[in-house]
Amino acid sequence: MSKERRNQRTVNARPPSPSGGRGEAAKGSKPARAKSAGKTAMLEKTTNTPASDAPAESGGAINVELFAQNLARLIEVGGKALAAYIRPREEGSAKSQVPDEVADAVKTLGKVAEYWLSDPARAVEMQASLGRAYLDLWGSAVKRMAGESQEPVVKPDPRDKRFADPEWTNNQFFDFIKQAYLLGAQWADHLVTEAKELDPHTRQKAEFYMRQIANAVAPSNFVLTNPELLRETLSSNADNLVRGMKMLVEDIDEHGNVVIRQSDPSRFEVGRNLAITPGKVIFQNELMQLIQYSPSTEQVLKIPLLIVPPWINKYYVLDLTPEKSFVKWCVDQGVTVFMISWVNPDAKLAAMGFEDYMRLGPLTAIDVIGKATGEPRVHTAGYCVGGTLLAITLGYLAAKQVDCAASATFFATQVDFTHAGDLKVFVDDDQLLALEKRMSEQGYLEGRAMANAFNMLRSNDLIWPYVINNYLKGKAPFPFDLLYWNSDATRMPAANHSYYLRNCYLENKLTKGEMIIGGVRIDLKKVVVPVYNIATREDHIAPARSVFLGANYFGGPMRFVLSGSGHIAGVVNPVAKQKYQYWTGDRPEGDALYQWLERAVEHPGSWWPDWLDWLKSHGSETVPAREPGGGVFTPIEDAPGSYVKVRS
Repeated sequence: MSKERRNQRTVNARPPSPSGGRGEAAKGSKPARAKSAGKTAMLEKTTNTPASDAPAESGGAINVELFAQNLARLIEVGGKALAAYIRPREEGSAKSQVPDEVADAVKTLGKVAEYWLSDPARAVEMQASLGRAYLDLWGSAVKRMAGESQEPVVKPDPRDKRFADPEWTNNQFFDFIKQAYLLGAQWADHLVTEAKELDPHTRQKAEFYMRQIANAVAPSNFVLTNPELLRETLSSNADNLVRGMKMLVEDIDEHGNVVIRQSDPSRFEVGRNLAITPGKVIFQNELMQLIQYSPSTEQVLKIPLLIVPPWINKYYVLDLTPEKSFVKWCVDQGVTVFMISWVNPDAKLAAMGFEDYMRLGPLTAIDVIGKATGEPRVHTAGYCVGGTLLAITLGYLAAKQVDCAASATFFATQVDFTHAGDLKVFVDDDQLLALEKRMSEQGYLEGRAMANAFNMLRSNDLIWPYVINNYLKGKAPFPFDLLYWNSDATRMPAANHSYYLRNCYLENKLTKGEMIIGGVRIDLKKVVVPVYNIATREDHIAPARSVFLGANYFGGPMRFVLSGSGHIAGVVNPVAKQKYQYWTGDRPEGDALYQWLERAVEHPGSWWPDWLDWLKSHGSETVPAREPGGGVFTPIEDAPGSYVKVRS
C-alpha cells in the first residue's frame, strides 16, 4: 500500500461522534509531512506510556497501524496477567476460593430451574413472556428506524449510572442493546420472585446470585457494547486497553489475585495523612492497642469516651483526614476519647474467640481508662460489629451487676439479625461448614474475603465501575480516603469469626436470650444505661430496619436516630459539610421503621451535634484536660500505633 493511500485511510477513519456522525477531527486537514510527524509522535508516546500515565488525547484520527500494534501489545500484556495469576497457584502461595461460592450459586439457581422445569406449561409461559417482551422491543425499534417517535419499552432506574452517557438513548443501536439487557434482567428477576415453592433463605440467595450475574453481563461492562468505552478505544487507538491490562498485571502481582483497586494507594498513608489526630498508645495486649487522644481544649468532660470499632475493618474510618475525623471533632468539643485499635491477627491467634475479644478488648479498656483518668464510669460507643460486641459486653456487665458504663452509643449496629440483609446470603449450615474448614487450614479468614462480600452487596457501585475505569478505560482511580480505608482489610481469627457468624447471623441468639458469654446468659433488657442508637437509611451492611428492630431489646432510655446515606457516609458525616440529614422520633416499637419515619422530625446536616448534646445531658461536668496515660501509664508510642499499620 502506498504512503498516500495509507495516510488517506488514517484521515478517513474517524471515531463516531456522540450524534453518530463524524467527529470534529474530520474538519480540515494538515500537510502530509505534519501528519507523518504526528503519527510518529503518537507512536512514540503510546509505545512508551506507562500504565500510570494520563490517557491519550481523544478526538484524533484512528491510526490503523498503531491500533494494530496496541492490540498486539494487549495480547502480550494479557499473557503477563495470566502468568501473574497462575504463578502463585503453581507455587502454592495462593489458593482459589471461587469454587465454594460458585458451587453454592449453581446449587441455589438449580433449585429455581427445578421449579420452572417441573411444570412444562409453566416453563413455556415464562419463556413466552420473554419472547413477547423482545418482540415489543423489536417492533419499537423498527418503527423508530422508520422515523416514528417511540417511547422506550423499558427504562433504567434514574439512579442507574451505567447508562448515563447520552449515546445509550440517542444512538438506536446502543438504546436497543440497553433495553434488551434490561428486559432480560427483569425476566431473570421474575424467574426467582415467581418461583413460589422456594424457602425464604433460598429465595434471598437466588435473588442475590441472579443480581450478580445480571450486573456482570451488563453491556456497559464491554468495549463493543458501551458507547463511551468504544469512543475511548477508537480515539486512543486501543491504548486505553493496554494501560488497563498493565494495571491488571500490577494488581495481580501485588496481591496474587484479582484485587480491584478502588483508590490510588500511593496518595494515602496511615499516620501521614490518615489517622493523624494527636494521641498516644497507652496500653496494648495481644488483641488491641488502646489509644488516648491528646486534648485540644483546656477543659474536658469529666466522663471519658471509649470507642469500640469493628475488628473486621480498621478503626481509622472514624479518624480519616482531619476535616472528616469524628475523633478530632470529639476532641475539639472537649471529649476525652479512647479508641481500641484491633490487631490484624495471624494464625497464632486462631483460637481467640468472641469472649477473648470481649475480655481483652472493651473490658480491659474500661479498666485501663478507669486507672488512667480516675473515673469509675465511661461513656461507650461501638460501630457495626464493634457495637454488637459492646452490646454483649454491656449485657455481661449487667449480669455481673457491674456499674461502669454511663451511656452507650451504637453506630449502625445490629443486635437482632432477623432483617440482616444480603449478608445472610453467605450464612447457612453448608456455607459455614465450608468456611470453617477453610479457616481451620490457615487459622484465620483473609480480610479480602470479607471485603469482597461487602463489595458484592453493591457491585454496581463498588466493583464494576472500577473494572471499567481501571482495566477498560486505563485510568487510575481517583484518590479517595474512604475507599482506601475500604481496601485496607483485616484478617479474622477462626474461632471468633465462626462464633459471630453462627450465634448472630445464623441462630440470632442475642435477642432470643440464648447467648452465653463467660458463663452468663446475656439479656439486653438488663442493659438500662441510656442509649443513643443511630441507623443509616441506605445501609447495605446493617440495614436500618434491622437496627430499628434491635433497638426494642434494650431496657433503658433510648434515643433512636436515622441518618441519611449509608453505612459509612451516614456515620462519617462531618458538621462542616452539611451533606446529609437525620431524623429523630419516638422510641422504636416493632420493626415498623417506615411508619416511624412518617412521624419523625427531619433535621438538616450532621447528627454529631445532636449526639453531643445528648452525651452532655448524661454528664456535663468538666475537669482540666488530661494528658494521655494520666501519669499512670507510660505511653508506648504515638497514635495511630503500630497495630493499625499491619496490612493483610
